[in-house]
Amino acid sequence: MANLIDVLKERGFIDQATHEKELNEYLETGKITCYIGFDPTASSLHIGSLVPIMSLAHMQRHGHRPIALIGGGTGLVGDPSGKTEMRKLLTPEMVEENALGIKKQLSRFLDFDEDRALMLNNADWLTKLEYIPFLRDIGRHFSVNRMIKAESYKMRLESKEGLNFIEFNYMLLQAYDFLELYDNYQCRLQMGGSDQWGNIVAGVDLLRKVRQETAFGITFPLITTSSGAKMGKTAEGAVWLDPKKTSPYDYYQYWINTADGDVLRFMPLFTFLPMAEIKELKKLNGVDLNSAKVVLAFETTRIAHGISAAIKARHAAASMFGHREVPKEILPSSRIHSQEVHQEEAESEKTIPHTIMNEHQFKEGVPAFKLYHMAGLASSGGAARRLIEQGGAYINGKRIKQFDYLLTENDVINMEILLRAGKKRHRKIKIIKNGS
Repeated sequence: MANLIDVLKERGFIDQATHEKELNEYLETGKITCYIGFDPTASSLHIGSLVPIMSLAHMQRHGHRPIALIGGGTGLVGDPSGKTEMRKLLTPEMVEENALGIKKQLSRFLDFDEDRALMLNNADWLTKLEYIPFLRDIGRHFSVNRMIKAESYKMRLESKEGLNFIEFNYMLLQAYDFLELYDNYQCRLQMGGSDQWGNIVAGVDLLRKVRQETAFGITFPLITTSSGAKMGKTAEGAVWLDPKKTSPYDYYQYWINTADGDVLRFMPLFTFLPMAEIKELKKLNGVDLNSAKVVLAFETTRIAHGISAAIKARHAAASMFGHREVPKEILPSSRIHSQEVHQEEAESEKTIPHTIMNEHQFKEGVPAFKLYHMAGLASSGGAARRLIEQGGAYINGKRIKQFDYLLTENDVINMEILLRAGKKRHRKIKIIKNGS
């Protein structure tokens, strides 16, 4: 099997790594345990967390044991990394509820059966620490001079709000997590985003000082789109892994709208397709590159939501924009080419986001701006008015210019009305008969 660090490097995962030669040797000693911390500030992760998640999946595929560490204890303190203001503090109940949602999503990527992967909560040990013993045993190993030079602290020290004392302890707590995971699970590798470098190195140093053990750290680059936008951010907000927050159809649509310049970069990061096939994409352009985007959307949706959801999302998109057959020579390892995909009957109508309304509501007419708001294509009636007045609203494929245009039975086609906001956001209004 290929060297794991080389695999992660080739696929674009690694930003920095501690003492790489020894890390390579350690990874080749047999089954090792590694961990990444996840902030439980919401009941769902979003695709900004996909690089860490996929890295754990690669670790598991290479025979190692990943730990997903929920920051239940550190979430009660707040991580200053990458923030110019203090994070909202969580209650234990909020952390527990959010952790359940996160494990459900991670189970799509990791196999937790028979402890092949572990999900732990650092509240289990951090909330039991005694302050004075912690300062004497752990705090004495940290230099304040070094700590304030860390990027996560520097940004906050220079901000208007400054750095709160409770947050100043965060680096010590994360380092203690590493020590705890080493003592109980023989974990010697911590991974995380590039903003976590200072915290990870602090944990590596703590293990060296307290246990005289060599530990390792890897950080991942911040992934942005070719336009410079943060990964997973859209006009409507974050793209979530929870299908209740972002439907599989909308998830698929996010990926299929990937810019041409990002396809070659995103394919190795967000799918498991072989690099030899991905490198062939360099030769593609035009229609063939669009076919590659279909594969990217299909594979990312399949991994996050399952094969059936990916098939339905693809069929739903085809019913809106036309079907695009993907030539078999483009990424031939993709499941999109399998007989299973071609045979399954997808209920595409159910996967396109829609709003159900009664036909009697259209007797007197419904103003366009109200309908756009009701369908979730605008955050308010005022936002819907602006959308229409700026020429971004379409009904059944035709642009409307009057915000108070009345939609009546004349606008209903096959008991449906198709709304579009801008180029990419669609909703169907499904009409039911009186009494249905």
